[in-house]
Amino acid sequence: MGSVLPVLSGLEVVRIFESFGWEMVRQVGSHMIMVKEGEIVTLSVPNHREVAKGTLRSLIRNAGLTVDEFVSAK
Repeated sequence: MGSVLPVLSGLEVVRIFESFGWEMVRQVGSHMIMVKEGEIVTLSVPNHREVAKGTLRSLIRNAGLTVDEFVSAK
């Protein structure tokens, strides 16, 4: 089994995705929208104190990363 997902805030999640080349382009309500050159998907990161594990797992998958890659960048 892979890495255990850490408990992270929305801002921490955004910072980690930025290290992989994602860029926050706007905030819609309580969500931060991230895009990456060459990717058709956008990531909608909730600006919460704790991002739910299922939500984080889904964001990591949509970003084309593995949980291990994401956690090691933390």
